[in-house]
Formats: sequence, structure tokens, C-alpha cells
Amino acid sequence: VDAAAVPDLPLPGMSAETAWLIVGFGGQGLFFARWIVQWFRSERERESTIPISFWYLSLIGGLITLVYAIYRKDPVFITGQAVGAVVYLRNLMLIYRNKPSLDAKTPASSAIPPQS
Repeated sequence: VDAAAVPDLPLPGMSAETAWLIVGFGGQGLFFARWIVQWFRSERERESTIPISFWYLSLIGGLITLVYAIYRKDPVFITGQAVGAVVYLRNLMLIYRNKPSLDAKTPASSAIPPQS
């Protein structure tokens, strides 16, 4: 990609290649951060735990890295990141599907009747 063909780069004089490297490293950084989040949460809980933020960092970091892989035209990298994004999105869907709604937390049938 010709740097002159890409207007408004983040810093004056920055090449398009440098901008893409920042995108790629940014995606990888977010993707790596998920392990730090998971590690700290597991240490705090004193058991292996995967917090919801792990899946969001996985999805966002994976999608940014996928964009970079598409720019690089790397079919191995594209396939890995695309399949991963489907898995992360599916896990988020399962989490939200199985999470009780606010209304379901206090069903009317379990309310304590007033005492006389």
C-alpha cells in the first residue's frame, strides 16, 4: 500500500506500513491482555475462572488482529482469527443466554408474604 494513498495517518510522516504495524500490535496486545485478566481473576478467586472480560478481549483483539491478517493477505492467520472470533462470540452468546434477567432474580412466587 502506498503511504501517499492513505490520508490522515495518526502521526505526520508515518508510513501506512507503520500504521498497520500499530494496528497489528494493538490487536495482539488486547488479545494477550485476556490472559492477564484471567490470571488475576483466578488468583483472586483461588480457582481457575474465566471472567466475561476474557471473552470480550478475545473477540475485540481477535477481530483487530483479523483485520491486520486480511491486510497482510495471510490465509493461515485469517483462518485462525476468523474461527477464533466465532468461538468467542458464541461463548458470549451462551453466557448472556444463560444469565438470569433482572426480572427472573426475584420471581413473584418466591416473594415473602407480609406478616400480620
